Amino acid sequence: METRTAEILLDINAVALSPEAPFTWSSGIISPIYCDNRKIIGDVPARQEIAEAFVDVVKSEAPDAEVIAGTSTAGIPHAAFISERLGLPMCYVRGSKKKHGKGNQIEGAEVEGKKVVLIEDLISTGGSSLEAAEALKENGAEVLAVIAIFTYGIPRADEAFKEAGLTYHTLSTLDVLIDVSMDRGAIDEAQKETILQFRKALSQK
Repeated sequence: METRTAEILLDINAVALSPEAPFTWSSGIISPIYCDNRKIIGDVPARQEIAEAFVDVVKSEAPDAEVIAGTSTAGIPHAAFISERLGLPMCYVRGSKKKHGKGNQIEGAEVEGKKVVLIEDLISTGGSSLEAAEALKENGAEVLAVIAIFTYGIPRADEAFKEAGLTYHTLSTLDVLIDVSMDRGAIDEAQKETILQFRKALSQK
């Protein structure tokens, strides 16, 4: 699953590796990696495979799930695909409470007293995922796990999830993506080292 997911991400340019011509993230960080998993929803075969991979992980790691939740906004479409396949209710978690109406942060299915799986597109440091998980808990949910498409493998994420008492699973990782890229001849050893050094630098921030 990890290798196939990495192949899909590379094939549709959802994740690109470019050590020589780095990207600028919205945060201003100059990075040899650019992750745009939104491309998945525009490619029918890719999104079907990714959705099925998600379903397999939910069945394996959280078989008692009663609600599928998506993070706003990138996790929402994937939560919809997964919940439809599993026949489960769905909700999504806003970044903050609405400033009008009922002031909801959780939209869709009720989560109070429910076992919930949170769907995310990307885990870097884990901060946004954990904030969404905390919002679900505050609304009475039992969060079984966070499941994401991809992770950079930054140690701080592991530490943050451990501290929060939560587990997370991803369909693929940066290490697997690098291996697939090496096998394809898309990057060489020097470029691989540049990418790994970038991750190491991120880990220290």
